[in-house]
Amino acid sequence: MTLLVLNDLKKKGMIIDYAIGGGMGIVFYIEPILTYDLDVFILTEDGTDLQPLTALYQYLKKLGYQPKQEQIVIEGIPVQFLPAFNGLLDEAVRKARRINYRGTEARVMTVEHLLAIMLETGRAKDRERFFKVLDEAEIDRPKLSRILKRFELLEKYRKWEKLRHEK
Repeated sequence: MTLLVLNDLKKKGMIIDYAIGGGMGIVFYIEPILTYDLDVFILTEDGTDLQPLTALYQYLKKLGYQPKQEQIVIEGIPVQFLPAFNGLLDEAVRKARRINYRGTEARVMTVEHLLAIMLETGRAKDRERFFKVLDEAEIDRPKLSRILKRFELLEKYRKWEKLRHEK
């Protein structure tokens, strides 16, 4: 199972920590959405440097997992490893929730961090998902406000809300 491999990478010290984000992260909070891969944000000794990804991919290749474009297929699931390259992602990984998925522990970003990341990324699909999550998930609104304020995303949130109500 993919999660066992992720936990093993952490246990072996190849990564400091990880958290599932992106579309698959959202699935833990709302009805499933269409997504093709597992985005795994990682903390490494070298911070935002991409060099640890080379060692990670080489190690996984030795275990028999094959790269596919920017992903590596682990137990049939395309996984994209992404270094936590800014403060928001770093915090999202460090404060990720521990969940039990089919008997295996996994770390998933909080819904509030996922929302902030969608807002920061700002793609059209992120805006669409943002409001779906906002409407359907159980959200700690004060916590979301603190995160948006801390990472200077409140103004962008207000713009998105305005666009939403103009439709």
